[in-house]
Amino acid sequence: MKVLDLQCAHAHVFEGWFASEEDFTGQLARGLVACPMCGDITVTKKLSAPRLSLGHARAPQNAKQEVATVDNDGAALQAAWLGMAKRIVANTEDVGERFAEEARRIHYGESKQRGIRGKASKAETESLMEEGITVMQLALPEALKGPLQ
Repeated sequence: MKVLDLQCAHAHVFEGWFASEEDFTGQLARGLVACPMCGDITVTKKLSAPRLSLGHARAPQNAKQEVATVDNDGAALQAAWLGMAKRIVANTEDVGERFAEEARRIHYGESKQRGIRGKASKAETESLMEEGITVMQLALPEALKGPLQ
């Protein structure tokens, strides 16, 4: 199993697991490797080093040890955003193109109260807000809308 650090054209970093290097290049060529954040299929492999377990090779007692730090702020933010997006998908009902209609039905008590998500045009969104119906635009990654692996 080969674990690769990947990056899309929008600088989102993610991990991919492949049976081999050939498996990765084949899937990439067929457009099957996509960014889980934005769905971009322009994906490149980042430089990464394999982890080597060298427990028997210890530094001398008097050797100065240096600690390398990695700036993970971007990765932590990306992970937090993906986690939030997954919770939204798991805890809301996708009503698709019927979003504006269903939001009104819930607001006016014609349908049961629940969290919904879907698609609405700019005009529909503005109309909902004018009626006092709270809505929020949020672009969810396409990868989250299907089965998660």
